[in-house]
Amino acid sequence: MHWSMNTLPLPPYVELGVQSLSGLLWTLLLLFLWHCYRMGSDLPIPGHAHAGKLKSSSRRSMMSRSGICIGTKCSARSKLSRADPISPFISMETEEDEEQGQGYLTPVLSHALFPAQASAQAKKLYTALQEYAKRYSWVGMGRIHKGLREQVKLSDHSAIQKPHLFFLPDVPSVPFFPRDAHRHDIEVLEANYPVILAEFQAVYQRARASRLTRSLNGDSRLFQGQAVFPLYTAGVSVAGNCRSCPCTYRTLLSLRTFISSNSLGSAGFWLLGPGATLGSSYGPTNTRLRCHLGLQTPPLCELVVGGEPQCWSEGHCLLVDDSFLHTVSHKGPSDSGPRVILSVDLWHPNVAAAERQALDFMFSPDL
Repeated sequence: MHWSMNTLPLPPYVELGVQSLSGLLWTLLLLFLWHCYRMGSDLPIPGHAHAGKLKSSSRRSMMSRSGICIGTKCSARSKLSRADPISPFISMETEEDEEQGQGYLTPVLSHALFPAQASAQAKKLYTALQEYAKRYSWVGMGRIHKGLREQVKLSDHSAIQKPHLFFLPDVPSVPFFPRDAHRHDIEVLEANYPVILAEFQAVYQRARASRLTRSLNGDSRLFQGQAVFPLYTAGVSVAGNCRSCPCTYRTLLSLRTFISSNSLGSAGFWLLGPGATLGSSYGPTNTRLRCHLGLQTPPLCELVVGGEPQCWSEGHCLLVDDSFLHTVSHKGPSDSGPRVILSVDLWHPNVAAAERQALDFMFSPDL
């Protein structure tokens, strides 16, 4: 069968005219080129670090903020001219953050953005963060940078939680954490409870036999009815004490989240004598949790964190956020013996791996 164009139900396309069809094609071409331009403007600069897709509005707001200097007037153009002309701006802001002016990361190309009224310790930490970023990257440093900029506002935090050294914002916190937060490490510690207890008892008996009243094995401190036999102090191992407790030392090394590389982390045996009470205090940071493994827990021993009381149990762990206001007491009879725990500092589960690496650098024992 022979088909003819006249038999097809086509619209009267001839009536459109060549000029109208040509105009339509040019309009579609211009729309396609405009779309390609908009898509291309959001691509990262080749060869440079870029954390995610930058919105054009974010970029404009970031460039405008980069032109603000404390005590001087300068434009965004002059600000960029003093830095690398193609240094990337890293934005971790949401549209809601931009409206409220509470974005995590503003441009970090100058010391001028850090609060002038910040303490010497906060400025030292900020300098360490900048050095870390030069060696590695600013990617993932949004919360740390925000925490350092707002360090001067620590006194504004509620009285129930007030870490005195460093506060990481937007970290979910409760006085006591469930076991699932660090299930692996808790199970490792509890599984090694018998050998850890045996090593402590050996150290304690040697200390009593040698009649040392100020310290245990020359490395512990006694104050207000409390004695400490440290295995790690401020991220540094106490070699002599670790040799006295080799199984406990190996157990610490097998933990996945033990803070052993910076001054925020410690581990050791803590003793509290009968009748002793330690007054209310705050820990240095909310980036860690303290794991208490009960070794000897006489009756009437209590730990109160953030107004919530808890008691230790032999062979079991408590996960404590000591950045909350906390007190410790031993109200048992004088012949009940000391309360003994193994205290181990673990990373807060909400602190990301990149943030842990940066905090290791900022709080390095060598700095």
